[in-house]
Amino acid sequence: MSSPPTGFAHNGDVKIAYEELGGAGGEPLLLVQGASVTRFWWPQGLVHELIARGFHVVSYDNRDAGQSTHFPTTEASPVTALFRRTPPAYTGEDVTADACAVMDAMGWNAAHLFGHSNGGLNAQRIAILHPHRVLSLATSAAVSSDAGRMKLLRFIRFGMVARMARLDFPETREGDIAMSLAVARALASPGFPFDEAEALSRIEKDDTCPVRNNSTMGRQLGAHWSSGSLKLLRLPTVVLHGDSDQLLRTSAARDLARSIPDAKLVITPGVGHDIPQGIWERYADQIRAVADAAHPHPPPR
Repeated sequence: MSSPPTGFAHNGDVKIAYEELGGAGGEPLLLVQGASVTRFWWPQGLVHELIARGFHVVSYDNRDAGQSTHFPTTEASPVTALFRRTPPAYTGEDVTADACAVMDAMGWNAAHLFGHSNGGLNAQRIAILHPHRVLSLATSAAVSSDAGRMKLLRFIRFGMVARMARLDFPETREGDIAMSLAVARALASPGFPFDEAEALSRIEKDDTCPVRNNSTMGRQLGAHWSSGSLKLLRLPTVVLHGDSDQLLRTSAARDLARSIPDAKLVITPGVGHDIPQGIWERYADQIRAVADAAHPHPPPR
């Protein structure tokens, strides 16, 4: 069963479940998770590395995921949602305000951001629309917010998208766990051992399978954006990506890094569309480095 959130932030009628993961008194770091999955999918080992580097770490469930507000069913597949003229349920601007609501609930004027997958896309948009709230930016396995429809077609590996859409497991507790584990395994880094026990320790915190409902992912991916370009950003940024990402080609990361002034690009061999144990320290070091560039301070002892 899922653990209760630290609290709920409020963006109008939308409730956002958030959780303090440790490091109180450190620099604020907000983790922005990808489509469908919940705050529980962050590897605890990575979180511990971030805390050890002086961060106060908070994660939250995106709208339409986990214990946050869910929206009425709107039929939209993850692929077709990207190309619809109108958003299925809400906009990218709405999503950025959710993150600000979490910061407000924590009493943070601003925070460092680390976003993975679609969370990396959303983190970019938070920084664009609310620059005074973001100190530094780190993304992992993400596409550029500036990428148009034709670029997205070149970046996405549609074979993996189709494979994921064919996953079919019974709608039982055991089926939910098996389906989530199948997704985690499909996106696991081929250059690193897959730790099934570690994956299950996260998956079993969810009450239901968060990746089962394609319409939920469709609504999240279909949150259209019209509020600015990455060229507006003036903050330390690192773009992290694996050269074995099963969903996004490395060209997506190169395009993203080119779009943000002075962004650093780090492509790691053997890494897929996840964050395996073998790179927790390296990713934590990169996130620490961009935070130091925002306002240098002595490293924690």
